[in-house]
Amino acid sequence: MSLDTVTCYFTQYGAVAIFVIVLLEYMNLPGFPAGVIMPLSGVMAARGNISFLGVMIITLLAGVAGSWILYAVGYVGGSVLLEKYLAKFPKHRPAIEKNFALIRGRGCVGILIGKLIPVVRTLISIPAGVLKFDFVKYTISSALGVFLWNLVFVGAGYLLGDAVFAYIG
Repeated sequence: MSLDTVTCYFTQYGAVAIFVIVLLEYMNLPGFPAGVIMPLSGVMAARGNISFLGVMIITLLAGVAGSWILYAVGYVGGSVLLEKYLAKFPKHRPAIEKNFALIRGRGCVGILIGKLIPVVRTLISIPAGVLKFDFVKYTISSALGVFLWNLVFVGAGYLLGDAVFAYIG
């Protein structure tokens, strides 16, 4: 997805577009890079199209919802779905295996840390579901990690504004 396309959706649909695109990004779908989506949300807040607090709430809710969806996939489908997923995306195997180790070894802290590591942050939800990690603890750990990740990227867009996109675009 190009920067112009994302900008067009954000401008035309506002908060709904932010929510949907961030949700899809947190579901680890290709074409939705956080390094573009989150700062663009911050730029929109800096321009006054939406409040910074509003962007943070929307991106937090979308991130947690996306995490819940992947958690549910892991919980319900278990290892069968995980093996099918890994057959389709074999390059994700090392990251997912690291996620299992992180969850087993560190629990809530592992999930929080995992949410702050690129690639791992979206994939950690599947092993958490497969391991049937306590949902409330998972949600709290995920929400904290999602909030911190989003704050950095949305905050960068808010503070640096259009300069961010002049550099990457």
